[in-house]
Amino acid sequence: MAHHSIPREVPLRYLGRGTMATMVLRLMVFVGVLSFFVTLSRDSALAWKSYVVNWNYFASIALGGVIVAAVTWITKAKWNWSVRRIHHSFAAYLPIAFVLFVPMLLNLRADYFPWIEMMADDPIVQKKAAYLNVPFLVSRNLVGVAALFAMACGFVYLAVRPDLGRAGAARTAVEREKKRSWWHQQFTRGWVGQAAEEDRSYHRMARMAPLLVIVYATVMTMLSFDWAMSLEPHWFSTIFGAWFFMGALWGGFAGTAVAAVWLKRRDRVFSEHVGRSTLWDLGKLTFAFAVFWTYLFWSQYIVIWYGKLPWEQAWINTRAGDPWGGLSALVIVLCFVAPFAGLLGARPKKTPLILQGFATVVLTGLWLWHYMLIFPSLHHEGDVVFSVWTPAIGLMFLGLFLMAVRWFLGTFPAVQMWQPPVDPEPLEAEG
Repeated sequence: MAHHSIPREVPLRYLGRGTMATMVLRLMVFVGVLSFFVTLSRDSALAWKSYVVNWNYFASIALGGVIVAAVTWITKAKWNWSVRRIHHSFAAYLPIAFVLFVPMLLNLRADYFPWIEMMADDPIVQKKAAYLNVPFLVSRNLVGVAALFAMACGFVYLAVRPDLGRAGAARTAVEREKKRSWWHQQFTRGWVGQAAEEDRSYHRMARMAPLLVIVYATVMTMLSFDWAMSLEPHWFSTIFGAWFFMGALWGGFAGTAVAAVWLKRRDRVFSEHVGRSTLWDLGKLTFAFAVFWTYLFWSQYIVIWYGKLPWEQAWINTRAGDPWGGLSALVIVLCFVAPFAGLLGARPKKTPLILQGFATVVLTGLWLWHYMLIFPSLHHEGDVVFSVWTPAIGLMFLGLFLMAVRWFLGTFPAVQMWQPPVDPEPLEAEG
């Protein structure tokens, strides 16, 4: 990574909230909600499939951002100090995602999970009955998602808490806004002093981050098995879960890059501290994960191709032939060809608009990838291949996600003010 110098004092800064942006985000949510209920009245199967695709996608991006913060904390990375709060802000969507998860979990039955009806007379599916049953599906999803979301929010809470002591001393009378002050009071209960709080948060985060990554990999693997792979119950892939949760981590890097460039162009503090070296590192990681995500897919595909076993080929064959072959090719273009070619070399990674453009392409490709994980498996003769109602329903999730991130950056310091201490071990190793 590039060399990054961290200033001794980082100014207190909150993200402003414009009236026009608020109206646009509320309109997006309204259009998305309306689209869902209109689609539900016309084609309930399409409505719920679209709901699941968008829930999976935006929950993955939110978790990916938090896990980026966790893994860079584990590795004691310094390059992302100015965009750490962007990683953290993605966690604000997780409580909303959990509320949206409950109706999805409780309303979907045999019309979404084909193995429920197949369990009666299919011997292959019957052998999986210990895992594929509705009570266990509901319980493991509720417990797993609640645990993962709570840990992610707890990690972010520990990262934000020390800043609020510094913010309290730096605030002016104009900045003592009631809603913000209420959240500051809740997050600083039992305050024991600035130095002690920073030390406690640092050590607790150091212990919590590895456990959070393990829980993330486990729960995301479970979600990929339950909501995507089980839709073709005879088919399975042991690498499917890793492909899924590494794609979410990639989305966290790409989402951070898009947000960092947007904030850099509109906010003086971000413009000063999010420099070309930070963008370069974000670009390198966005580029690298394009290669790694494709490598994971290839690792899955090459074994299936080499084995030539019909039950292993089913999932690939469905997506390679008509009517899904064109969309599958588009996923490969958006997720590999475009970012690989566009971000090759140092210059495009350091150029804000180019980096933001290709990171947006990646995020679009990941959404289409989530679509292709689910829709081909549930396709029936006469169903539409792609409906405009699916992205229209996604506007509800996008609006809520952006509102949550915007609220977080406007409620808590938008650039992390306190920085972790330099551990003596690396200094001794270098010396």
